[in-house]
Amino acid sequence: MTSRRVFSQLLVLRPFTRAHAGPPLGSTGSRTICTRALGVAPFHARNGPVQRVPQWIRHNSSSPSKPYTFKDVKALLLPSSKTHLIDVREPSEYAAGHIPTSKNLPIASQPEGLFLPPDDFLARFGWPRPPKDEEVVFYCKAGVRSAAAAKLALQAGWDRVGEYSGSWLDWEKRGGEKE
Repeated sequence: MTSRRVFSQLLVLRPFTRAHAGPPLGSTGSRTICTRALGVAPFHARNGPVQRVPQWIRHNSSSPSKPYTFKDVKALLLPSSKTHLIDVREPSEYAAGHIPTSKNLPIASQPEGLFLPPDDFLARFGWPRPPKDEEVVFYCKAGVRSAAAAKLALQAGWDRVGEYSGSWLDWEKRGGEKE
């Protein structure tokens, strides 16, 4: 099974019914809507037209992950920090520049990474998987992939999850250190 297929299965959305809270997904009848890749590109309703993912799905303000600001992330650069900073951009983006101390876990191409056993994780990514009892903070380019990664981490069993929604664009704009 491809990683995109695994990720799509994790982000299956059901059509609006009275039991759902929040806005309806539109006139999709009884069809199931599956998001593509990270749920931010246009997606297809089965036998229906291409639609945009609604804003309330992409940026759910009721996310159980802890929001991090530029100042909060800057504090994570101290050697005493036990929090793991994870860049979820693709390896080419990471190589072009990243926040010091961060590790790369490309969530779009390898979403199953957080679900791997520690030995497989180390073999695939070249760094040890963070223990599930320690905090992980995700960032990407603009905050969309980091939100998806935070949700996946919660599904994979981490309790202490954070996301830097400003992400790399905010970090660069504010003159943060780069590696």
